[in-house]
Amino acid sequence: MDFFVFISEQWLLVSLLLALIYLFAYTEQKKAGSQISVHDASRMVNDDAGVLVDIRDHKEYQAGHIANAINLPLNKLDSRIAELEKFRDKNLILVDKLGQHAGTAGRKLRAQGFEVRRLRGGMGEWRAQSLPVVSE
Repeated sequence: MDFFVFISEQWLLVSLLLALIYLFAYTEQKKAGSQISVHDASRMVNDDAGVLVDIRDHKEYQAGHIANAINLPLNKLDSRIAELEKFRDKNLILVDKLGQHAGTAGRKLRAQGFEVRRLRGGMGEWRAQSLPVVSE
């Protein structure tokens, strides 16, 4: 009960806190690159405006990945970032398992000057849309 009393008496402070939390979350997401749908990602790759970068570990990549995606595991990103230099003029579309780890990679790549997009829903969404997957 005391919680609700506090909120009703301090509604302005609580509102300000919620607005600041939202603003923080929004700016952090922007730093990681905007999210795009699987269809927009396909269009970008087909138009040669984007390159798919799969940041899952190698085992998951081998089990099934998007055709022509580059496997660059998140835990090796710092040491292998030079491999992406030839794609500096294109959008890097980050693909992970479900969309939750691409933000970390996106922030690192944007700090290096790359244009980054994140595949909304990751491979889970790609498969849910019944889009083609290849395995090695």
